[in-house]
Amino acid sequence: MINSDVKDKSLAPKGKLRIEWAERDMPVLSQVKEKFAKSQVLKGKKMSACLHVTAETANLVRALKAGGADIVLCASNPLSTQDDVAASLVVDYGIPVYAIKGEDNETYFKHLTAAIEHSPVVTMDDGCDLVSAISSKYPAIAKQIIGSMEETTTGVIRLKAMERDGVLKFPVIAVNDAQTKNLFDNRYGTGQSTLDGIIRATDMLIAGKNVVVAGYGWCGKGFALRAKGMGANVIVTEVNPVRAIEAAMDGNLVMSMEAAAPIGDLFCTLTGDVHVIRPEHFSKMKDGAVVCNSGHFDVELDIKGLRKLAKEEKKNVRNFVDQFILPNGHSVYLLAEGRLVNLGAAEGHPASVMDMSFSTQALATEFVIDNAGKLANKVHNVPQEIEEWVATAKLKSMGITIDKLTPEQAKYLTSWQEGT
Repeated sequence: MINSDVKDKSLAPKGKLRIEWAERDMPVLSQVKEKFAKSQVLKGKKMSACLHVTAETANLVRALKAGGADIVLCASNPLSTQDDVAASLVVDYGIPVYAIKGEDNETYFKHLTAAIEHSPVVTMDDGCDLVSAISSKYPAIAKQIIGSMEETTTGVIRLKAMERDGVLKFPVIAVNDAQTKNLFDNRYGTGQSTLDGIIRATDMLIAGKNVVVAGYGWCGKGFALRAKGMGANVIVTEVNPVRAIEAAMDGNLVMSMEAAAPIGDLFCTLTGDVHVIRPEHFSKMKDGAVVCNSGHFDVELDIKGLRKLAKEEKKNVRNFVDQFILPNGHSVYLLAEGRLVNLGAAEGHPASVMDMSFSTQALATEFVIDNAGKLANKVHNVPQEIEEWVATAKLKSMGITIDKLTPEQAKYLTSWQEGT
């Protein structure tokens, strides 16, 4: 019997079909899986992964298991688990999983503890909860860890703060910062899946709406691009002046959240920061305004402040939609409890884009194993050779060929003697 805690193991057949469907769109990860199966680079290595339990993640952990890893998976967010996928990983693939969609905070941390008590030497994180818990509460386990991988912007921010404060006890690879991750997963994956979650939850027509995008990093850019493509009037709020200029030159209106609050129809936060939309903003919103978050944690919206402000709260007026009635009689609708709307109300990123992110993640794991004991306890970038391997393999899978430098061109690019 495999130790696990999933909603219903009878869901496994449906989950297996879902995993196999995603695998069709993940040809690069399939290559990595074959490579790992031959090399057995992870043989005997205990791994714990705190990730969104989706069909795409299932194919990542299958690749790691094929490489010999003894891996345990837990959810990185209470709403992001696909219960049928979790069941299939346990029943069909023999991988211990601790994840239930909609689990409360107590259960979430119980599952996190189960992953830690697996006593890993390598970890994977989606938000830094695993690394943070190990570093602060499990010194013996922290001492044995060779390295970790981090998949999110929010997690990398936390890890760099840990490095700065001198409390990061093992090396971490910032997979999120890889070009083969953030230029594609964050922009195209988040852009499409966030809109998908909003539409599934609300059945909203995007055309003609004033859509307020908080944050213009890669995730914000992707969402703004997709919203504009569906006919929205996009408004961007930013604290970074360079990104604000970029947003303006991309054809978006740019203003403060205070100015945007009374005119927005749909608000989405994608910043990685806390309390981006606060009671002073909620109180100015028009009747029927829809608010959601696509950042990793549910802290970007001041939900406690909203509850305190509202004179009445109605739960589940529609799947993943809660209504807050304000003192002025206006209703504000919160999606997916303020958690990641793309996973809370939909299925997350398409498999095709996760193919690159998870291939980079898997190869970064191989890099950590190959360089055990050689990496400083800091946040490291993904090696360029991994980036190029993944990008080249993805192009090939798409039937795309590109040019190569001629010897003359290569020499020119590395010389200083030649000029005008």
